[in-house]
Amino acid sequence: MRDLKGYGRTPPDPQWPGAARVAVSFVINFEEGAEMSLSDGDAFNEKVYEVTDEVAGVPDRCMESHFEYGTKAAWWRIADTLERLGVAATVSACGKAAERSPWLIRDAVSRGHEISCHGWRWEKHAHMAEAEEREAIARTVAVLTEIAGHRPVGWHTRSTPSPNTRRLLVEEGGFLYDSDDYSDDLPFFVTVSEKKHLVIPYSFDTNDMHYHQGFHRFVTARDFAEYTTDAFDALWSEGERHPKMMSIGLHLRMIGRPGRIAALDRIVGHMRQKGAVWFATRRQIAEHWLSVVSDGT
Repeated sequence: MRDLKGYGRTPPDPQWPGAARVAVSFVINFEEGAEMSLSDGDAFNEKVYEVTDEVAGVPDRCMESHFEYGTKAAWWRIADTLERLGVAATVSACGKAAERSPWLIRDAVSRGHEISCHGWRWEKHAHMAEAEEREAIARTVAVLTEIAGHRPVGWHTRSTPSPNTRRLLVEEGGFLYDSDDYSDDLPFFVTVSEKKHLVIPYSFDTNDMHYHQGFHRFVTARDFAEYTTDAFDALWSEGERHPKMMSIGLHLRMIGRPGRIAALDRIVGHMRQKGAVWFATRRQIAEHWLSVVSDGT
């Protein structure tokens, strides 16, 4: 059943560490090598990148090389920038991407980033059969656990999850949260199979995906930084009375380009100048919420 009211005018006080007004969650989506490709035996090629285009019938080396930029060059640029800024992120990783580039997961862990699940492939789950989806969840968990050295506790599906996704996550066990939701500026609880389950909402607007998708709403580093810091300022102002959470979505092949990476310095610098901000992984946010907010009411 849909919830159109949520917390209303009385959201819970999350009591963020350090009396922060806003908890900021950077999410790095690691999808490179898990996208659809005829070269990998798939029925079609991925078609979303710098220019929306679809190549049918033959492998798309243009598309494949755009994704390869993410692991070959962009990861190091992004990871070094966040390390210099002292910000830990959640690396939302597709299982197949991690299997093909395990070194990236190990490097992320060594830098203090969280590893979470982003599906086995970079694909929609909306029409996925239950048995297939259950297997994809288990396979993703197994591969990320083996590479990272510890079990991931978060999940986020590309686009729309299936009607079964959240129940399957609860049945799988071990997940503290999922992020298959865009409806709030705070985490909240839902009941799944008579169990309380935490949802940490994600965001498509404060997200570097707008460099792509054929929209090109963001063109320069300043575009992304300005929009994101405007969003932060609004939440920071509201946070004086009701502290909030903010998600910032990143992708290797998008923010990791030389002409865009400066956005991270501008965003983090602005937030630090304002103060009363907690940069946290989604696992940290989940663990804190579970310890402070008992029932989400």
